[in-house]
Formats: sequence, C-alpha cells, structure tokens
Amino acid sequence: MNCKVYTQLALTGALVAGLGAAYPIYAGQTRTTTAVVVDDSTLNDRVEEAIEKDPTLKNQAIDVDVKDHVVTLTGAVQTDSRKVRAEHVAKIAGVTRVDNQLRVDAKDGKSMSAKTGDATKKAAKKTGDVAATAGEKTKDAAVATGEKTKDVAKATGANITDGYITTALHAKFVDEKTLSGSDISVDTNNHVVTLKGTVVSAAGKARAEEIARTTKGVDRVVNQLVIGPKK
Repeated sequence: MNCKVYTQLALTGALVAGLGAAYPIYAGQTRTTTAVVVDDSTLNDRVEEAIEKDPTLKNQAIDVDVKDHVVTLTGAVQTDSRKVRAEHVAKIAGVTRVDNQLRVDAKDGKSMSAKTGDATKKAAKKTGDVAATAGEKTKDAAVATGEKTKDVAKATGANITDGYITTALHAKFVDEKTLSGSDISVDTNNHVVTLKGTVVSAAGKARAEEIARTTKGVDRVVNQLVIGPKK
C-alpha cells in the first residue's frame, strides 16, 4: 500500500473521529425534554375517574383529596385488599405520594359522592321532615339549604366560598345517621371550618369532623363539639 493510500485512510479516520465526538453532544441536546406539571385539581379528577373505573372499587365509600400532588384517600372500603387496591390505583402519573386513610368496614358499600347527592336532594325536598327531627340550628340550616340549592350547584372547585362550604356541610349533616339529634353550628372563615355545639356520641363528633375535613374547599377543621344529651 503506497503513501497516498495511507494518507487517505488517515484523513478518513480523523473525519469519523471528529463526527463521533460532535454527534453525541448534538443528540443529547435534541433529546432534552421538559416535564409537564399537572395541577392538583386535574390530578384529583383523574384519580377519582381511575377509582370509579376500577371494577374492584365500585360502590366503595372512597373520597379523594389532592394537595401539593399528594393524594389523601378517606372513607371506607369493604376489605383490606380493596384498601391496598385503592392506593395502587391512585398512584397515577403526577402523584408524588398517596396517604391511605381508608377504613375497612364490611357494611360500607355506597360511595360518598352518592351519599352527598342524596343528602342534598333530601334536604331540599323534605325540609319539613328534617326540621321535625333536628335541633333548632339544624332546622334553620335545612331551610337555608332548600332556598340556596341553585347557588350551591353553581359553585365549582376553582371558586369555593366560605358560604358554599357552610351550606354544603349543613346539608351533609342533616342526613347523617350518626348525627341524629345533634345541634351543630358551622362557622367558615378563609376555608377554615369551626364546628360548635353538641353531639350525642364520640362517634358523632368524629364523623362530623371527617365530613368537614373531606369537603372540597376546606383547608382545616377546628372541632369544638361537645358530647351531650340527644336534642
């Protein structure tokens, strides 16, 4: 092989080496991607949808709340395996952690959203019956709920007012069996709910706080309820 051939091979090798050094930098630059951040409201909707579509979680009393990309699951499911399944389903893209506070209760079968919907309808349509069995403040709340049903229906997760939260809680308390005979006053200020008055049992006190804490728009609950005789 003569000198001319050696020279051509050397030049070819240098060219390939130069391209090999340059191409990885360029390829690395073109593969750079930017992560898309999903807001809490969107994540909340997606987690709820995933749970509703899962056949093993149908008709389970599961409430979903998302804050700072952390999913909190509250309510009740019928078995331990469904509790584990709910946590697994909730770990969708964009969720950093799942706080699984679900209780296991074999008697729970109806979803929280369905219960809330039924409570609102009954509060609006059966104000007279509710007023006959509840305390004075609860009766006033039931009347107010009947008058403000349209306003409450217009409220959204993006624009929840203190007034909406107060009205929604009264509606939920009205149809809750564990709170029958209770006299509960709800005060909402800057999305912080303060519960005052009397309940007939420790279970009722805990249930009232749970309902308030899992209501959309509520940031914190101050439970000042005391246990007293049935009204």
